[in-house]
Amino acid sequence: MEEELPLFCGESGKPVQATLSSLKMLDVGKWPIFSLCSEEELQLIRQACVFGSAGNEVLYTTVNDEIFVLGTNCCGCLGLGDVQSTIEPRRLDSLTGKKVACLSYGSGPHVVLATSEGEVFTWGHNAYSQLGNGTTNHGLVPCHISTNLSNKRVIEVACGSYHSLVLTSDGEVFAWGYNNSGQVGSGSTANQPIPRRVTGCLQNKVVVNIACGQMCSMAVVDTGEVYVWGYSGNGQLGLGGSGNQPTPCRVAALQGIRVQRAACGYAHTLVLTDEGQVYVWGANSYGQLGTGNKSNQPYPTPIIVEKDRIIEIAACHSTHTSAAKTQGGHVYMWGQCRGQSVILPHLTHFSCTDDVFACFASPAVSWRLLTVEPDDHLTVAESLKREFDNPNTADLKFLVDGKYIYAHKVLLKIRCEHFRSSLEDHEDDIVEMSEFSYPVYRAFLEYLYTDSISLSPEEAVGLLDLATFYRENRLKKLCQQTIKQGICEENAIALLSAAVKYDAQDLEEFCFRFCINHLTMVTQTAGFAEMDHDLMKNFISKASRVGAFKN
Repeated sequence: MEEELPLFCGESGKPVQATLSSLKMLDVGKWPIFSLCSEEELQLIRQACVFGSAGNEVLYTTVNDEIFVLGTNCCGCLGLGDVQSTIEPRRLDSLTGKKVACLSYGSGPHVVLATSEGEVFTWGHNAYSQLGNGTTNHGLVPCHISTNLSNKRVIEVACGSYHSLVLTSDGEVFAWGYNNSGQVGSGSTANQPIPRRVTGCLQNKVVVNIACGQMCSMAVVDTGEVYVWGYSGNGQLGLGGSGNQPTPCRVAALQGIRVQRAACGYAHTLVLTDEGQVYVWGANSYGQLGTGNKSNQPYPTPIIVEKDRIIEIAACHSTHTSAAKTQGGHVYMWGQCRGQSVILPHLTHFSCTDDVFACFASPAVSWRLLTVEPDDHLTVAESLKREFDNPNTADLKFLVDGKYIYAHKVLLKIRCEHFRSSLEDHEDDIVEMSEFSYPVYRAFLEYLYTDSISLSPEEAVGLLDLATFYRENRLKKLCQQTIKQGICEENAIALLSAAVKYDAQDLEEFCFRFCINHLTMVTQTAGFAEMDHDLMKNFISKASRVGAFKN
């Protein structure tokens, strides 16, 4: 993470400071399938893709560059060599040593993966030749696809429901698989069993981005033009009609507009311009275009997500959900969101578009290969915790029971009213403390750094005394909570006595009820035998009033 957070310009033109929430690490745990992984396994994940008809399959890479898969394994889409489901992560040994650069998946599902060296591997469902290996047999293990790609370096992959596209480093597009609507771009409707270069209008163009809807394909070229082909029954090609297009055709309605990226949903399309504007077209029965209605749009239509510039758009061929992120870090969603039709961009609390698909898409899948950056950034709270009792940075030390506790004057004055006044004119760097024990006073100072306590119930009684003395009401509540969690027959009377002494009425009532519920055992303890006379008299009187001595 960068040391300095960038300044962005908001809708008023004023600088907007990026917050940690807009830069925080992606949380893969938001996807239900990851609940099968342990916390230790989740910490090791660096890339992940959740896919499948119900979001029940996942592939992820670890810090050690190992690839693991998990899930129902429909049609062998996990690449393990079988069709057995697995509830525990299994390593994909056949890709050992390969670094994943990009990945996409279809509806079967089938998987298309490109490595950092530009090689392509495919596996899974293959009834329509979408694996590109020349057969229609399901691929149970990753297959290296080299036909017509042997001297090419693939830098991007995209999958429709049953067809596949790849983009090479020299700007060429290759396609294969299901072609009933011309989505392979070959000029016919015959399925394409091996990679074939998409030519026609793209022949002399340099493509910089590709995307696939269910049965359509898109390419953005370096001049900012958008070329489309395939199915257009819902207007998803943006050409104005519903006729299928078997070869690439330029979206003429975007004349003069420079597009940077395209994203396709099941039957709708979003594009992002170089000016941060979003245009949409295609199916809209769930409000996925964000136009404020549910009418299909056969031509590109601009939508206003926010006055701020849009820097990212997101959609996935298996969903009717759309998302966008602004330069100021705001994330919007619209379309089918957990069964609701959201017809206008809705501001979320998320920090990335991936979270929209994890929490609101049906199914809960990834719209792209997720990248989890190692987060070695410490929050302010975490930094303060680390500095407690640190002699290297402290400018004050407390001497308690012959032991030193190291602290920082400015923090103590900020966090505690008592220290604000007592340290105001205090020039010494040592404070001797005899009123409280070392464990109690250390716990108090640590609380000022961490907002939490970790003590036994008996020690918490001493801290309760200190909290009462210093009028630290929140600390008082934490002490009471700790005492409640640790009460037992042996210490119940001692804790009741402390509650009365420090006027902790809620704790007193809790301890009293505990004693009544365990009266036989409590009255046989040493604590009861040594109970203060006045306290015992009050205890017996109150116990009698609640019927503790009735036959």
